Amino acid sequence: METTLTTIDTYLAALNETDAERRTELVAEAWTPDGTYLDPMQEAAGHVGMVELAGGVHAAYPGHTFRRTTEIDGHHDLVRFGWELVGPDGSLTVAGIDVADLAEDGRLRAVRAFFGDLPAR
Repeated sequence: METTLTTIDTYLAALNETDAERRTELVAEAWTPDGTYLDPMQEAAGHVGMVELAGGVHAAYPGHTFRRTTEIDGHHDLVRFGWELVGPDGSLTVAGIDVADLAEDGRLRAVRAFFGDLPAR
């Protein structure tokens, strides 16, 4: 699980990184070259797509950062964890969960992000 923790925290660090060169390095550490990302508003594929996606988040939400809010839960090659995007003043912008598919080397192969809380039944 230590490798998975490092992968997830590197993924979030890449999303938070404002320097494009360093962001590219972090994406390569956390993602397989053919990795895919999908959320309700956008999608990305490959290292270039993930670097561009993170750059778009910085453009839309200057000074905001992602942080993991839960432990990582998983089985087989699947993991899930909670996260939030917070503003420079610490205010919550959006929260959600990611469900990720891990490759054999421990890097991300696919991430599916969900925003907000699930409604009660």
